[in-house]
Amino acid sequence: MTEPTLPTSSDASAPAPAPAAPAAGGDTRRQPKQERSERPAGKAPVLNSAMADALRAATKGHALEVAPAPAPAESDAAPVQRQERSERPARTGQAPRRSNKPGSGARREGPASGGRGPRRDGGQAAPAAPKAPPRPRHPVVEKLAGLYPALFGDQPLPLKRGVFQDLMAAHPDAFEKNELKVALGLHTRSTRYLNAVAMGQSRHDLQGQVVEAMAPEHVFHALVESFRRRKPRDGEDLQLKLRRRIGMAYIGSDLSRDDFLAKVQVKDEATQALLAEAMQEVAEFDAKAEALATAHAASGKSVAEFADMYGMHPAAVERHLHRAAQVKAIAARPAPVAAPAAPEAADEEAEAPVAQGDDQAAAAE
Repeated sequence: MTEPTLPTSSDASAPAPAPAAPAAGGDTRRQPKQERSERPAGKAPVLNSAMADALRAATKGHALEVAPAPAPAESDAAPVQRQERSERPARTGQAPRRSNKPGSGARREGPASGGRGPRRDGGQAAPAAPKAPPRPRHPVVEKLAGLYPALFGDQPLPLKRGVFQDLMAAHPDAFEKNELKVALGLHTRSTRYLNAVAMGQSRHDLQGQVVEAMAPEHVFHALVESFRRRKPRDGEDLQLKLRRRIGMAYIGSDLSRDDFLAKVQVKDEATQALLAEAMQEVAEFDAKAEALATAHAASGKSVAEFADMYGMHPAAVERHLHRAAQVKAIAARPAPVAAPAAPEAADEEAEAPVAQGDDQAAAAE
């Protein structure tokens, strides 16, 4: 027998002969899979006789050396697979999946104080708009706030009539007369002061003591002016709120309808229409209160029993009964005698009702 010669380039490029046909009845598809599953890990693959003959014919009788491939350890395969899954890129426009297992997945980014992290859509929450710094006040008003913080501070109280003379008498060398008048005028037209007057608070002296009630017309004009300066929020109906506040101011004045309208003296058409609507709402409430008071008196029941019988809250029944008694007392009151006109006060800036559309209020804020 002659020695086999090395394959030339033409021999190497020639196609390999087809392998021998398997034995009859054999399964060509499952047999290699079965052999792979039966071979031990870390050893060279075992070749059957048909495959060995085919390889010998292809290599001209040369022995085929197969280097055993090291099998990966099973303990190292699982972490690599998990790492590849975690590093898989997310789909475009889709947030990464969040695992429900404790300790898995990335934590939400955010401050340690409990602040909210980035939104799920990838956008950042809009930062809160910084508050505008308060406008500087008049130097004399700042000086008054240092001397009387309860009267001229951030939440001032309504001032008594004649407070200008009291300040000049208490501090003859601390204030110049004209500057004090200007400062008092700016202070009493500021929004902070208007809110205190609109709430119906009483007037106070320099010692912080109540000296007299606030006039109904001053409360009304302060309400209208303070709402005129307000900016409505989203969906806020300032006209409805002002109308209800005017009705409450009318009820709190303890005056009849004619007396209240005579004191208010409204000239603006829009304010007149708003006032008329508020008075109409109060008239409807008064009619209901009178009917409820009549039914309660005829029932002979307590307020709680009467409220339960009509499906009302006891506090609502109390309000209706109180208003009905107030209207009855006002109607039985004798007509007031017209008082003589009072002389013009020297500190008119601190006493006069606030005029609508006063542009000096912006400088007092």
